[in-house]
Amino acid sequence: MHMAALVHLVRHGEVHNPEHLVYASLPGYGLSDRGRSQAAASARHLGSQPVVAVWSSPLERALETAGIVARRFGLPVRSDDRLVEWQLMDRWAGKCWESLNAHFPGELDGYLQHPEHMPFTPETLSDLASRVRVAVEDLASRHLEGDIVVVGHQDPIQAARLSFSGTALSKLHIDKPAHGSIVSLRPSAGWSELGMWSPD
Repeated sequence: MHMAALVHLVRHGEVHNPEHLVYASLPGYGLSDRGRSQAAASARHLGSQPVVAVWSSPLERALETAGIVARRFGLPVRSDDRLVEWQLMDRWAGKCWESLNAHFPGELDGYLQHPEHMPFTPETLSDLASRVRVAVEDLASRHLEGDIVVVGHQDPIQAARLSFSGTALSKLHIDKPAHGSIVSLRPSAGWSELGMWSPD
């Protein structure tokens, strides 16, 4: 099956979030100045690659990041709803990270210690990994040459990485992509990760 040469999974840049809220799918959370700089650095890093398409989560922070990358190549940004943030975050949306234990006792600890076993989440980690992996495979199959960029969110990208490499989902919090990071994958029967680059 023919696919894009490489798939670059890009995490959006830092978000302007002075109140340290879980922003999930809430509107109004765009990039900070640092986040725009990170996105620009990611665009420069990808500048030598034969990028033929830029896909993005429909959430503002991802679209803004994707726009900065796409301008580097003179390409439009295409949106795919399957790339949205983990639905777990919508459960916590609008709450300060530091107050989560008060609002949802034990849930943050569960997320940090055993994310693959959380009965309270509206979307399991396994379902998240499957959702994003299927989306990435589909997008790669739409472009028969060149590289594609897929801009999304930390946990969805990490879950897909683990799925592609056959790594246990319990490793979710190990070596996660920072803001603006690029995870480069080579599509094949066994999908291989070429490495991760970070702007910071």
